[in-house]
Amino acid sequence: MGDSHQPRRLSVHQALGGGCVADLLLWKKWTGGATLLVGATALWFVFERAGYNVLSFVANVLLLLVAILFFWAKSASLLNRPLPPLPDLEISEQSIVKIAVVMQEWVNYTLSIARDITVGRNWKLFLQVALGLWFISYIGSLFNFVTLVYIGVILSLTVPFLKRRFNRSTDIQMGLEDCKGLVDIGRFGFLLIYDEAGK
Repeated sequence: MGDSHQPRRLSVHQALGGGCVADLLLWKKWTGGATLLVGATALWFVFERAGYNVLSFVANVLLLLVAILFFWAKSASLLNRPLPPLPDLEISEQSIVKIAVVMQEWVNYTLSIARDITVGRNWKLFLQVALGLWFISYIGSLFNFVTLVYIGVILSLTVPFLKRRFNRSTDIQMGLEDCKGLVDIGRFGFLLIYDEAGK
């Protein structure tokens, strides 16, 4: 066999998709990671500990924004200063079409799974979906939704960073030291590839 069949080894940065999201999750730009962590903690505190709900929070933030812009515009006209810089608040047709195409793909994928379960009588897929939904329901009964989102943000900020930083020692602890790397298998994740002398 030639080298053309060798799996391509992916770094943690590449596995996260590369770009600015991977940089943020791996704390390459620490100000972005710290901002996200502090913001998520502040929002969790406001919603979970202070007892605020999302609708009143959004309404109060919008009220404060409108009041600031209104008084800025009034004072600007009285003091002969420039008006507040507001962009044209419009959504382009191209962005709506892109969102619609992505939504259509996800809805069609979900409907194809539902069809495979019902018409195709795919028991394995039925059990996977049923167990997945039961697991989500069980986790949802343990945590408030805001707390669950907060835990997800904290895990997404810590696990990739720790994996990149302590890659070799975590591979040894998990028994993956003979693993040659990850192969991207599309939308569904990654496949571990071992040496022939490995496991």
